[in-house]
Amino acid sequence: MQPKKTGPDNAALDRIVAQARRDAEQREKGYRERALKMYPWVCGRCAREFTRVNLMELTVHHRNHDHDFNPADGSNWELLCVYCHDNEHSRYVDHTGVAASEAEDRTAAATANPFANLKSLLKRE
Repeated sequence: MQPKKTGPDNAALDRIVAQARRDAEQREKGYRERALKMYPWVCGRCAREFTRVNLMELTVHHRNHDHDFNPADGSNWELLCVYCHDNEHSRYVDHTGVAASEAEDRTAAATANPFANLKSLLKRE
């Protein structure tokens, strides 16, 4: 008789999380690299110029705040320095009252009660 599994398969969960992170990094690297080839290395707001030395401070902003909408022509992107990018997202939150990432993640609240059977478990001898 095989022992009863009581918890989640941690190895499987680790593989899923690792794959999700790799996919996100690949997706981000893809549109960032394309945007940097397509546009001059200048912030679209403050006009600060960038070189290879400080290029990591130049970000790709999605104009419609949808990070999954990446048309090949780059029409949803603009290059912004980290300061202007942060300011843009702060203005978006001020305007809508919701961060872009929170808008995507709105789901029903959890209804499970993890302590529902606790009393009977504690009485067990």
